[in-house]
Order: sequence, then structure tokens, then C-alpha cells
Amino acid sequence: MKRTVLALAATAALAVSGCAANANSSTGGGNEAAGDTLVAAYSEGGKTLDPAEANDVTSDTFVVAAYDQLVTYGRTEVDGKPKAKTDEIVPMLAESWQPSADNTSYTFKLRKDAKFQSGTPVTADAVVKTFAHIKASSSASFLYKMAGIKTVTKVDEHTVKIDLTAPNHLFLQILPMYSFSIIDMDKVQQNGGAKWLATNTAGSGPYSLTKWDPATEASMTRNDGYWGEKPKLRQVSVKFIAEASNRVQLLRKGEVGLALEVPPKDVQSLKSAEGVVIDSRASNKILFFAMNNKIAPFDDPRVRQAVSYAIPYEKLLNDVMKGEASPMKSAVASSTPGFSDAGYTYKYDLDKARALLAEAGLSKGFSFDFTLGSGFDDWNDDAVLIQAELAKIGVTMNIKKMARPQFLEALETKKVQSYITRWTSFVNDPGYHLGLLLTSQGSSNYANFSDPVVDKAWEQAATEPDVAKRNKLYGDAQQAINTKAPWAYLYEYNIVVAHRAGIDGYTSYPDGIVRFFQLSGAAK
Repeated sequence: MKRTVLALAATAALAVSGCAANANSSTGGGNEAAGDTLVAAYSEGGKTLDPAEANDVTSDTFVVAAYDQLVTYGRTEVDGKPKAKTDEIVPMLAESWQPSADNTSYTFKLRKDAKFQSGTPVTADAVVKTFAHIKASSSASFLYKMAGIKTVTKVDEHTVKIDLTAPNHLFLQILPMYSFSIIDMDKVQQNGGAKWLATNTAGSGPYSLTKWDPATEASMTRNDGYWGEKPKLRQVSVKFIAEASNRVQLLRKGEVGLALEVPPKDVQSLKSAEGVVIDSRASNKILFFAMNNKIAPFDDPRVRQAVSYAIPYEKLLNDVMKGEASPMKSAVASSTPGFSDAGYTYKYDLDKARALLAEAGLSKGFSFDFTLGSGFDDWNDDAVLIQAELAKIGVTMNIKKMARPQFLEALETKKVQSYITRWTSFVNDPGYHLGLLLTSQGSSNYANFSDPVVDKAWEQAATEPDVAKRNKLYGDAQQAINTKAPWAYLYEYNIVVAHRAGIDGYTSYPDGIVRFFQLSGAAK
């Protein structure tokens, strides 16, 4: 309680306004004259500013603000709201690119007016050095490999050639990710290397990060020398407030202009709050109950299927998520091109679950350990409901709670018997999603699922240029996964961003990252 009160008091004192006119604002008119500062509330402060190592929403947000990539995603409008168009790749630092006739190499022409925030021009040398950094990283190196990159070479001062190991439809879709941000590597080396990069930025992006204390707050200032469209917001402050109720309270009062990670129960009440706008949209963020396929009794698909029939799906959607989620019927989110629910037969049916357990020789049930990571109320509520249903078929689910950092470390051992976790595919493509999560070599395949049909289909799809044929292969993989049930599918989240009225320009991306340079307006 003490921690909660102190956090709230400190935040209220620091947050001058949610998004209001600033005494130091430019008087040049337009959007700068009023409402050029924004205070946002996030649940946590991030772990690193190194683009190649960043792997959480807060870190990714700062990277996207401070860096540019060679190319980026297009934008469109759906139901009157801006939305990313991830299958459309548009110029960023590269003003054009040309694939070879056999699609095994791409030549990128860099724009000549782009500079890093240090004032150093963005050149081919910087791109080559950046890709070497990515290749050597512990996190993004997997993406480097997934993109099929073989070599990156300088052609001239503003031209770069990237050779691939084979034609790869994921290559251009992966390049816009924050992991592939172009870094001023000379500045990094001058300041001591990777250790410095983990706590500082060296990009060419629309904002410079002027302060970052992961325990309290961060500040970003507009890069007035930015080569692209100048951001409307001159200053962005991000407060790190772990308690969701505090974030909601500050938003209600107008002391923050935007808040993330708003619990479903608060979404409903905020919809009627004066001056608050709830932007809730279907996403490709999924939640699943994973069962370790190498640990008994979950090494038997009939047991995993039995658990899938014991999930109280309607209760999870209605009682826990309050309608801010939708049914999940494949390992791939339904909004992903190539989605298929073939082989999905699961609904709440305890008799079917009992029959499957009997077939597996477990008619008297069994006991297992379930690890619950902290930080998300819905996970806890889901686990309690599932535990109660499993008890009805003689299965004892021992819930072991664990702090989130330890939980994430435990998953990486691939020895956790069962757990709930969520996943967002930043590249909205089955190849990216399945490759990381459910192929035998997937770096995030923490449930140890391994199936030759899935592996073969994924490998063939990677080099298949025909979209229809590629989606057929991905459909075959999904059908095999749906049938063998390495996970019980829980739901697909809505992405919810709550902000004060008057803030415009929010665009929904599959990665869930808010692009502050796209926002404008004064809070009301």
C-alpha cells in the first residue's frame, strides 16, 4: 500500500498536464501553439535501449521514437481509424529498393538528407555496421536468420546491397521492425560500445531520449533537425506506474493524456468517463495455456486435448475480459493473413475431456504444476477458473506464482510443465509466428512442440513465392497444431489505448507500440 500511495503522489506531482499548452511552446502557430506536450502512463520502464536487444513494449516504444529503419509499414484507415498496413512496405531511410530477378538480393538507395541526431549523415557504412551489430546480438540475431540475410555490403556512399540465402517473403516484412533500426555505430564505439547503447540512443529518429530512469519516468524531446515530417508533439513524458488503478485514476483526472495496460474491468467504466476516449480494436495478440510436450502427462496429445475441452471459454471472454477479447481458434491469430481454424474442434465439454483422459489411461485424473507469472490480472483470473474446471474431471492444477522476471527466465529453460502466456506477432505473417513459437527449432517454443508436418510446411512456405500455395502450407501446419493441441487456446486480445479527448492520430500496429510522432492535439 505504501508503494502504491508514494507512486501515485510522485506521479501526480510530476505530471503537469495530460496534454496541454506549454509556456515554452513555439508561437509559430498551427499545432505547436497549443497542446504540444503529452504525459503518458506505462506499467513498466523497459529493460534496454539497444534496438537489437529490446524485447518489451516500453523499450520498443523508445527505440521506435529515437530511430529510423530502412523501410516501414504503410498506413490505411479502417472504420475511420488509422491502422498499419503491414503488407505494404514503404520508404524510410531507404528511398527506393530493387530486388534481383531471382529475389535473392535487394539493392537499397539511401536518402541523402538523413542525419543521425549527432549530425552525422546516415550512410551505407552505418547500415553495414548496424546489420553486423544485429547479427551478433543475442535477441535480434534470430530475426536476422529468419529474414534469410547472408551478406550486407556497401555499393557506394548511399547504396547498400543485401544478399539472401534464398528467396524469402519475410525479408521485407521483417526490415521495418524496431530490431532493424539503423544505429550511429561510430558514436556507439566512441562512447564505449554496447554497454553505452543499452542506456543511450544513437538514432536518426523524430525524438531524442533526454531522460530514462526505468524506475520512474522517461522524457523525449522532438528532433527539430529530423529529415522527415516534424512531430506535432514537442515533448513527451512517460511515467512508469505499476498499479493499473493509479494509471486509470490519473487518466480520469486528466493528469496523464494516454494510458496503456488498462484492465478490462476499468475499460468498461472509462467508456462513460467524461473526456476519456477508449480505442479498443481486435489485434493479433493471443493468450494461450501451454503444456510442455516433453513432460508427462502432456507428452500424450490426448491429455492436452482433454485440457482443451475443459477450458470454460465463455467465462474467460465474458467474466474475465468483459468483452475486450475474442475467441481464439488457431495458434495463429484470426487477423493474420493465412489464418486457418482447420482441425479446431474444442469447446467446453467435460464429458469429452473425461473420455480422452480415460483413453490416455488417466481416468482417475492426475496432478500437475502450473506456473503463473505476475503482472496481469486476467492471467490470474483465468488460472483460477481453469483450475476449478479441471478439478471437476479429477485433475489437480497446482498454481505456483512467480514474479514476472523469474517467470520469463524459467520459460527459457523449456522445463516449465504448464503456464499461461501471451504473444504478439510483430510481423503479421504465419511464417514469423510459427517459426518462433511452434517449429522444432523455434527460439520461443517453450512448450517443446515438435511435429514433422509443421516443420516441413514451414520450411517449404519460407521460399514459396505464390501466396495461395504458401497459405496452403501454413494452413496444413495450423491444422496439425490444432489437432495435436500443444496449447489450449484462450483468447485474442483487443489492443486498448485509453487517452484524453482531443488527442488525434493514434494508429494501431500489430506490435502494440504507440508511435508518438503520429499524435497531435490538446487534451480535453
